Amino acid sequence: MFRQLDDKTLVSGQVTPEQVAELRRHGVSMIVNNRPDGEDAGQPLSAEIEAAASAAGIAYRHVPIARGMGPADVEAMGAAIKDCGEGKLLAFCRSGTRSTLAWAVARSRDGASVEELERGAASAGVDLGPVAHLL
Repeated sequence: MFRQLDDKTLVSGQVTPEQVAELRRHGVSMIVNNRPDGEDAGQPLSAEIEAAASAAGIAYRHVPIARGMGPADVEAMGAAIKDCGEGKLLAFCRSGTRSTLAWAVARSRDGASVEELERGAASAGVDLGPVAHLL
């Protein structure tokens, strides 16, 4: 279901409200939704996932990345990583790619090495080429 980018960050494709309680059992303390509402037919709304997260005691952030990642998206992802505390952060989008790219740029701004970011992204099957100029 999810892939590990580093010791605190997991990434996945779409998360449903029904899956949220199980995430808590895996140590997830924050969910970051990188999908805009209405991207695909039948996709759960952000508010539905947020309600499930609240019921499970998991923090929730909606950072929709629709047409390319901007500075505000990177800043919001970085803030979520910092605010996650001791638990794990699960970022998701349709496939996990946008979430991985946002994670890499945010972590780069905090001093993570390109090699470390490439290893994490590779473990998720993501090429950092599209954001290499930002790392």
